[in-house]
Amino acid sequence: MRVSFLKVAGIAALSLVVLLLVGCRGRGQDAHFIIAGSTSVQPYIEMLAEEFAHITPELLIDVQGGGSSAGIQAAETRTADLGMTSRDLRETEEHLWSLVITKDGLAIIVNPENPVVSLTIEQLRGIYTGGYTNWNQVGGNDARIHVIAREEGSGTRGAFEEMVMDGQRINPRSIVQDSNGSVRQLVSGDPFSIGFISLGLVDIGERPVKALQINGVEATRENVINGTYTLFRSFLFVASEEPSDDIVQFIDFVMSDEGQAILAAEGLIPPG
Repeated sequence: MRVSFLKVAGIAALSLVVLLLVGCRGRGQDAHFIIAGSTSVQPYIEMLAEEFAHITPELLIDVQGGGSSAGIQAAETRTADLGMTSRDLRETEEHLWSLVITKDGLAIIVNPENPVVSLTIEQLRGIYTGGYTNWNQVGGNDARIHVIAREEGSGTRGAFEEMVMDGQRINPRSIVQDSNGSVRQLVSGDPFSIGFISLGLVDIGERPVKALQINGVEATRENVINGTYTLFRSFLFVASEEPSDDIVQFIDFVMSDEGQAILAAEGLIPPG
């Protein structure tokens, strides 16, 4: 019985070692990578990672959100292999490795019941500073404007501030949401609301939203490409240093004709 017990104990110990080795696998066979950051970029990278898994199943990619600033920080501290950001790097971040993977329009959205179809940049800025508080001040119905913004540190907010606010502060009484999806959800259910999200996400979701014209120009992929719609930003990968060979396989897939075709089908624009 003693010999039998030792055999069982030995098998159990060996199984534990195997499990530990699997759990602590390194780069190479069945390598596990983390990509974290912008919630604007996240759904597209999730889509690309799913396609990539069919080609290279031994490279496991975990895509997480958190926002652009969080993604940049995760890359810098190496808690993520790649960070995703929907804003350009700041001067204090320019030491990081970075790559523009695609470009995206920034859509200003309202509920489809809202009769307003176009705003000027000045009107939009006035809404977000609190200068305009009623839709009838910008050609709409007599109803209070419910202003929805992204949180501090969001790449989407940073892009909006840079392109629209001209150094002025977003009204602190705005309703703050922590993802493009939640902004879209609120606007789709509130006829008096306004928000800003990734152009590629306008038509995604069960309930519709309406993208406003800005300065009389429709928010479309084609108008971003031809330069008539001026609210657009870059989506980037960032890392603490030049990425390793394994994760480069995924980056190459994202930048390939196949990867860029997937992004284009979702309304995004080639990097240049």
